[in-house]
Parts: sequence; C-alpha cells; structure tokens
Amino acid sequence: MKLEWALSGSQSLVRSAAAGSSGRSTLSSVASFRPGAALTRLGSGQAEPSVPPGTGRGRVLLEMDSSRRSDRRWNSASTPAAIAVTASEMPQLVFPGPPLATNSECDCTPPSRRASLGSPLSQPLCQPQPEKHGPQAAREVRYVATGRPDEACGWRAFAPTCLQAFNTPRGFLLFLCAASFLQGMTVNGLINTVITSIERRYDLHSYHSGLIASSYDVAACLCLTFVGYFGGHGHKPRWLGWGVLVMGAGSLVFSLPHFTTGPYEVQVDEAVGTCRANHSTTCGGRASGLSSYQLVFMLGQFLHGMGATPLYTLGVTYLDENVKSSYSPVYIAIFYTAAILGPAAGYLVGGALLNIYTEIGQRTELTTESPLWVGAWWVGFLGTGVAAFLIAVPILGYPRQLPGSQRYVVMTASDTHQLKDSSHRVTSNPDFGKTIRDLPLSIWLLLKNPTFILLCLAGATEATLIAGMSTFGPKFLESQFSLSASEAATLFGYLVVPAGGGGTFLGGFFVNKCKLRGSGIVRFCLLCSLASMLAFLVFFTHCPNVPMAGVTASYNGSLLPEGHLGLTDACNAACGCQPEHYSPVCGPDGLMYYSPCHAGCPEAASPGPGGQKVYRDCSCVPQNFSSGFGHATAGKCTSACHRKPLLLLFIFVVIAFTFLSSIPALTATLRCVCDRQRSFALGIQWIVVRTLGGIPGPIAFGWVIDKACLLWQTQCGQQGSCFVYQNSAMSQYLLIAGLAYKVLGFIFFTTACFLYKPLSGSSDGLEASLPSQSSASDNPTDLQETPSALQIQSNI
Repeated sequence: MKLEWALSGSQSLVRSAAAGSSGRSTLSSVASFRPGAALTRLGSGQAEPSVPPGTGRGRVLLEMDSSRRSDRRWNSASTPAAIAVTASEMPQLVFPGPPLATNSECDCTPPSRRASLGSPLSQPLCQPQPEKHGPQAAREVRYVATGRPDEACGWRAFAPTCLQAFNTPRGFLLFLCAASFLQGMTVNGLINTVITSIERRYDLHSYHSGLIASSYDVAACLCLTFVGYFGGHGHKPRWLGWGVLVMGAGSLVFSLPHFTTGPYEVQVDEAVGTCRANHSTTCGGRASGLSSYQLVFMLGQFLHGMGATPLYTLGVTYLDENVKSSYSPVYIAIFYTAAILGPAAGYLVGGALLNIYTEIGQRTELTTESPLWVGAWWVGFLGTGVAAFLIAVPILGYPRQLPGSQRYVVMTASDTHQLKDSSHRVTSNPDFGKTIRDLPLSIWLLLKNPTFILLCLAGATEATLIAGMSTFGPKFLESQFSLSASEAATLFGYLVVPAGGGGTFLGGFFVNKCKLRGSGIVRFCLLCSLASMLAFLVFFTHCPNVPMAGVTASYNGSLLPEGHLGLTDACNAACGCQPEHYSPVCGPDGLMYYSPCHAGCPEAASPGPGGQKVYRDCSCVPQNFSSGFGHATAGKCTSACHRKPLLLLFIFVVIAFTFLSSIPALTATLRCVCDRQRSFALGIQWIVVRTLGGIPGPIAFGWVIDKACLLWQTQCGQQGSCFVYQNSAMSQYLLIAGLAYKVLGFIFFTTACFLYKPLSGSSDGLEASLPSQSSASDNPTDLQETPSALQIQSNI
C-alpha cells in the first residue's frame, strides 16, 4: 500500500501523514529528490518514474513496511491504494542550508554538512549509498538542506553579504537586548526618577502622576491580544521593529511639554519655614494652567506601552523558535536581564540629569536641595527616543525565520500539555489562526489548558509583589532606616540590580544546566516560591521610629500615647507655624522636629561643619553650654537600627528567589501550549499578569502602607501624602499582604505541577529520539547523529 505526497520542487521536505480517527501508525521512509530529476525511493529495489523537467512539482512515494502494514486499521476515507496529499495540507519540516548547487558527479544538491541521522557524519549526503532493505530502511529519515533566499538578513532587495554575520540567534539577541534595555531604562527608570520634578514643574498632583504611570499598562492590555494573535502568525521582526519605533515616538512626545511651555522661573526666599517668616498662604494662587499637560504625558506613556507590547510576547517566542530548546531559557534569561538592568541605568542617568537645571544655560539661585528645584528631566527622553529609532532599523531587517530554525519546531512538541480532545490536530493546521474567525477558538483552547491558566495566575501573584515592592520598597527603607528619598532609592537600587538581574539570569541558566523539562521546570518554580515565602517572614522584625516631636514623642522627649498628635507647643506657639512647610530638622539630642519653625528657630540656615545647614537659637531645642538656646541641623536624624543588615539580607533573598522563578515560569508557559499558539498565549498571559498583578499591585500595597501612616500632609484643607509612618505597623501590614500573595502563588505552582501532563508518553517525549541538543553544533546546518532512527508518528 502506498501513500503518495505532492511536494514543491524547490524544497526537500519530510512530512508526517494526515490525522485519522480510528488509529495511529508510524510512517517511516527515506526519500531524496531533486527538482526536474528522477526520484528514487531508498530502501526499495525499484525506482519510480521520472518527473519531467520544468514541471515545478515532484512526487515522493513512501511505502509502509510490510511487517507493519498488516496490523494497521484504516477508515473508509483512506482505503484507496494511493492517497495524494498536497503540500498545503500537511505540516512540514524544512532544514535550511546553503545556496543550492549542482554536483554533476553524484547528480544531487550537496549540503555543506551531512544531514542524515542514520549514517556516519563523515559521508556527504550526495555520496552514493548502497540500497537498504527491510525494516531499517523503512524507519530511516534523511533530511536534505535547502537554500532559503527569504532567510537572508536585509531590507527587501538590499541584503549585503556583510550583514549575514548577524543573521544568527546571537545577533538578533544583541539588538533585542538593546531594545529591552532601552524600554526598562525609559519606563521603569527615567519616569520613576523624574516624576516628582514633573509634578512640581506642571502643578500635578500624585493622582495625576498615577494616571500617567498607569497609561503604560492600559495600552499594553489593549494591544496584547491583537499583537499576540496576529503578530504570532506574521513577520515577528517587523512587528518588533515597528514597536520599537512607536516606543521611540512615545519618548519624544513625553519630552514635548518642555519645548511648548515658557521658561521655569521661581522666586527664592531663604527665610521660608523659620519662626520669623510670614506664613500666610494663598490657596489656589499657584495655578498656572500647566496641569493640562498631563494628557501629553499620558499619550507618551500610552505610546510606550504600545511599542513595548511586542517585545515581551513576539520577541520571546521568536527567540524560542530559533534556538535549541535547551538553550532557549538562557537566551530568554539574557533578554530579561537586559530589561532589568535598564531601570538601573535609568536611575543613574535620571539622577545625574536632575542635578542640572531644567533651563540649561540659564543661571538660577536655586540649589538641588531646594523644594522648588526642577532638573533637566526631558533630556533623557530625547536620548532614548533617538536611540530607539536607531535600534529599530536592524531589527526590521531580520527574516521571518532564522536559518536552520525549523528543525527546532519538533524538538519542543512533546512538552505540550495533553488535552483530552483533538485540539492538537486543530492547532496543527497551517491555516489555523490566520483570520479573526479563529480567535474565539484560540482563546477557548487556552482556557481548556489548566497548566497554562495556573501559570498565568501564579505569574499574576508574583507580578503583584514585584510591582508593589518596586513602587514602595524605597518608601519602606526610607521609613525604617530614616533615610532621605534619594538615599533610599539608591540603596534599593543596590538591592534590586544584583538580586533581580542575577536571579533572572540564574533561573534560565539552571534550567539549561539541569536540562529541566516541562514538569521539572514547574517544580523548580515551586521551590523558588517556597524559599521566597519563607524569607518574607523577615518582616516580623522592624526598626523603631526615630522620635519626632509632637508625633511619636513629646517636646521634652517622652513618648506620646498612640493617636495623640500635637505639633504646637509652648516653645513655638508664637511662631504661627503652618503644616504646609515640612522640612525636618534634627536636634543634638536625636529628637526630630517637623520644620525649623516647629523647632522655634528664628534665623535662616547658615553653613555648618561639612556644609550642612544649621539653624541656631532654636527655642524648642534643649539648651547647651555654648549658647542660650540649642541648634538644629537640616535633615532627618539618623536611625540607630541594629537590624538593618538582617532586613537588607532577607529583602535581597526575597527579590532574588522571586526573579529566579521568572524565566523558568515563562519557559514552562511556552512549553505547555502548542507551537502555533505561543505568541498568542504570551499575550494572554501578559494581559492576566498586568490586569491581576501589575495594575492592582501598587494600589493594594499603597492602601496597606497608608494604614500605617501617622502624620498626613495638609494643603489648604486637603489631605496629601504621608510624612511619617509607624514602622512596626508598616512591617506587619507588608508581612500580611506579602504572605497572602506568596501562599497563593505557591498553591498555583503546586496545582500546575500535579495537573501537568506532557503530550508524549514519556517524560522525555519526542526529544529523546531527536539529536542531542546539548552537544549539537551552533552551526544552523549541523545535525547530530542519533543512536536510533527518527520516527514520526501520525494519526492515519
């Protein structure tokens, strides 16, 4: 009985048989053919008729082994002696190679390296081989490398030879890392650094800045379904390149308000905040009409979200499709490590730019410590916008598939979660997912995949912690250790960069080094979740509050009952201090005061030892031997907390193990869905992660932290931000919130580990019978020898 397959004459293909409903069969054969030449079936003593040259089509005849033929069951649709299957109806495995050339001696196309899995590596494919008979000939599959002009790196007709050196997974990873680094630097670094200056410059409230920040996630959620579904079946590098261009346009739009408004001018008064100053305040007098620029900033952030959407969906799947499955976690880990290092660069660059006055070249009497100072916040966005345009150009030149990539498609098929129905046959259709009509079915197939759903929910819980801690981690350190905002941000950066970046890279490295597969990867995530959950118990401890007069202690240094605030005392009653002027000062006895006015300091600051501002003759500060009244130093009092190293160590461990599971969890997501649904699955996962984790995470942690506030800012009768937190309550609330999310993540990973069922019958699946990935050459045209012949199973 024969199966006749019609194939295109421009390629050499190996195909599996069509799906049937009544049974399974193994088709194995060896065939080689050249366009316009006779086709010889290896393993048989007969030759098939020649195909006339110039017809553009050839036929490959595959005959089942007679010993296997008798026990196969065929349905009524497959009873004819010959079945013709067109090339568009069956999945194909194409192994690209160097350009086609004719060898007259052996009358075939010689690849640069041998491509057979069954014969010695020293023999070229075109060398005449003795005919084989019997079961061994029926089980052998020979792969023929073909030239693919559409796999060249370039821009349409312009594809010079010098660019082909970058047409490799490593070359693409280089430009993709540059794009992710730029995205992290812009969105998670520069914006978080300069948002305070933007509020001050354009009279925005914290609520407005929150809307600006959330515009990024809103845009990502709106675009993820569209990009993941259509981009997954389209030309991924072009989607990525255009996304980087849109992201660059967003940076330029974000810097636009600086060029459309007048110069920033303020009046300087050194006596503001002292006891003798005029404290009259006119509410609403500072309205400048610049608050409407929040819409421009929101538009810039919206473009950032749109442009970054393809990076973490299509970029990840493109890497996974074009490298060995054992190398994929390493490539993805490097990609995400670059995205994590980007914010660190953003904090450094943004902090340096904020030391430059916003009106470059214009002299001012303001200092960087003044609450009215506005730095050059806009310069960074101009630079990242131009850099994004430059990075997008090479990304747009990459082909749809890198050379030699199709041989990796079959290597990951066995890790797909096995469903109970025929869903895998639906997704194997080459036309599936190309139209909008398949969108509901695609979503339904993902919803029926319990492993995918549980990994999405686990990712959402981890994203909640990451978003909450990254937003309020500096605030926690600032309150616990009595640091300034800049010192707390710098210290938190020192924790996040090595812990987050190192954990992300090591997660991918461990998956590759330990050769973990589907269920093993999920168990690894489970262990990381357990370790970070145990480390979170460090929030049982806390640092005591620095005593503050009228808030946590009385003006004579004794403790105040909880809930009894009294900023006004007999020593400052005549000063008429206003709560709008918050500028803490520290007395020599370690007691902190709300402002120089509340400390009873009548004179403006004068430089002291080390360049610090010193207020003298303060009536509320205890007297000393050198003067009638004490003096106070500008700034907060230092904290003498002995638990600081312990807290920092365990916070480092929590961050490290949280990021350690990120790449393995992402790899498990890619493995548990069908190949044609990976981009769409990542898009759906990012929607779930952002909707349930990224967006509500800061809100939930902010609400919890606000519960620990002792002293609120008041501006014209309206409540503003919190000035002083109760450290013990903050630690307890963070412990409750963090453990709740960590326990949920642990439950989701545990359930996914039990419910995961690979598509193949064994844990190694199809990959066990494929060439060794760990020892395979990096050359895309290399194929390693395997002990046993490759068998492609099909439903017939």
